[in-house]
Amino acid sequence: MNTKSLIYLFLFSILAAGCRRGRNHPVDFYYWKADVHIGETEKNYFDSLACERLFIRLFDIDLQEGKPVPVAKIKRFDAAVLPAEYVPVVFITNRTFADMTDGKIDELAEHTLKLIRDIAIVNRFPEIREIKIDCDWTTRTRNTYFRFLEVLKKHSAKNISCTLRLHQIKDRKQTGVPPADKGYLMCYATSDPTGDDSANSILDLSLLKAYTRNMNDYPLTFDVALPLYSWGIVTNHLGWKKLVNGLSVEDMQPPLFRQIGEHTFEVEQDCFLHGLYITKGFTVKLEEITPGLLAEARDYLHRKIDRDFRIVYFHLSRGFLKRFTIQELK
Repeated sequence: MNTKSLIYLFLFSILAAGCRRGRNHPVDFYYWKADVHIGETEKNYFDSLACERLFIRLFDIDLQEGKPVPVAKIKRFDAAVLPAEYVPVVFITNRTFADMTDGKIDELAEHTLKLIRDIAIVNRFPEIREIKIDCDWTTRTRNTYFRFLEVLKKHSAKNISCTLRLHQIKDRKQTGVPPADKGYLMCYATSDPTGDDSANSILDLSLLKAYTRNMNDYPLTFDVALPLYSWGIVTNHLGWKKLVNGLSVEDMQPPLFRQIGEHTFEVEQDCFLHGLYITKGFTVKLEEITPGLLAEARDYLHRKIDRDFRIVYFHLSRGFLKRFTIQELK
């Protein structure tokens, strides 16, 4: 390679690095509680980060006695509490779409849209421009789920978006690409928390990188969802495991707990842990998102994705927000 070519290559690398640094990643939030409480801390973070949208879970849909029904519906609240565009989110279990006929899909879409509209009216939502569906679909359910998205789009005349799991990005030839206006890549819940893996099941950077090697080739535009939450995996004497949400290292203090590993603690005295009664000898594996881990994930995505994208944090809750400064979430 001659000198002139080396100079051009050097200048191009500088320009490319500058473009990466200059990319824009505005911040939004999810809200995932049925009992809505948005206090001063939540308002402060939302305003200070110049957030525009709150992705708010309205209800889930699951099978009961073989029929899809709404469950865990959000309780009434006043949407005027935040100066936000509210984006309704509905979580639908994958099994809901197993073996559904076209007629049942049409009916489910109509009922889903009606309940969204009813909740929006009661809680005084501003104009709804987007509806987001969260479903971990599989090769077996892809056709019925994709038809549901198409019917929902037709009846709502809104932008329809959906979540994308890491495996759906990696294995898109098998799982297909949903007929949505936009996707949101879930960069969390990367593995089974009840498994025996020592990695952080909320966010494992090595797994995130392995599954997103070719994500710039994905044919659907997507934003990125990143976690702020934490939990503890409690294991009893028989090896049975249970998740306890919202735990932090501050909960794992002596004399009730003794640290026996980097992220693992043994129960020293019978006690209640966030409402769960646990006894001496149980173990708790703590998994949380630290500012350092979040920064690593964000930096990787910034370097990897070759365009602007928004970041949606999961989720807008005082207990998780207080672990991060506003600067650490920018």
